[in-house]
Amino acid sequence: VEQALRGANGEIGLETFRQVVDSKRFVGALLNTLQIAFFATAGCLLLGSVMSLILVFIPFPGSELIGRVVDTFIALPTFLITLAFTFIYGSAGLLNGTLMSLFAFELPPVDFLYSMQGVILAEITVFTPLVMRPLMAALRQIDKSQLEAASILGAHPLRVIGQVIFPAALPALMAGGSLCLLLTTNEFGIVLFIGAKGVNTLPMMVYSKAILESDYTVACMIALINIVLSLGLFSLYRLAASRTGVRS
Repeated sequence: VEQALRGANGEIGLETFRQVVDSKRFVGALLNTLQIAFFATAGCLLLGSVMSLILVFIPFPGSELIGRVVDTFIALPTFLITLAFTFIYGSAGLLNGTLMSLFAFELPPVDFLYSMQGVILAEITVFTPLVMRPLMAALRQIDKSQLEAASILGAHPLRVIGQVIFPAALPALMAGGSLCLLLTTNEFGIVLFIGAKGVNTLPMMVYSKAILESDYTVACMIALINIVLSLGLFSLYRLAASRTGVRS
């Protein structure tokens, strides 16, 4: 904190803070960080909810194995999954190589990986298990008699999900979603290894300022702003949890 607040003249003040927030590069990195975090979290919640509902309420041969495989994603370093994405969807990856050989394309037809969409897709793949684990535990605790009673009374499946399943799953969804939001806000490895063109985030900017430019004062200030942003997002989660009666 002291390093971030110490200006060029050696005095403690907000000179560095004003310098950072007035920078178009910082504003762009902040907007990119928030955009990636919110879209990735929304994707994690959507995909995690669908997969959890299928694995819990529509069991099929191999569903338990799929659940265990999903759990292993949590233990894997993010860069390994990012490298797997590169091998599959990269310019010289498996998918582009196959399409170019089959249809004689001169250029790789699939090029989304090195964009913001590629970063978001990779983060959804990495962090969706963080939504699924608490959600599946919550879904397994739902009294099956409630679901059977709703079905007997002729309730539509979507109505059962909205009025029976969703209220019971809300605490797990909020817990998993808030964790995904915090992690995607501070994610560094995925953005770095994908090397998305023109996609600069706050963690990437801290790395660039500290390692590449040796501007440690500005790097510390950006890191401090990133910490405050993370605490602010967590405070919003706590506020939303208290308003909805969710225990965290």
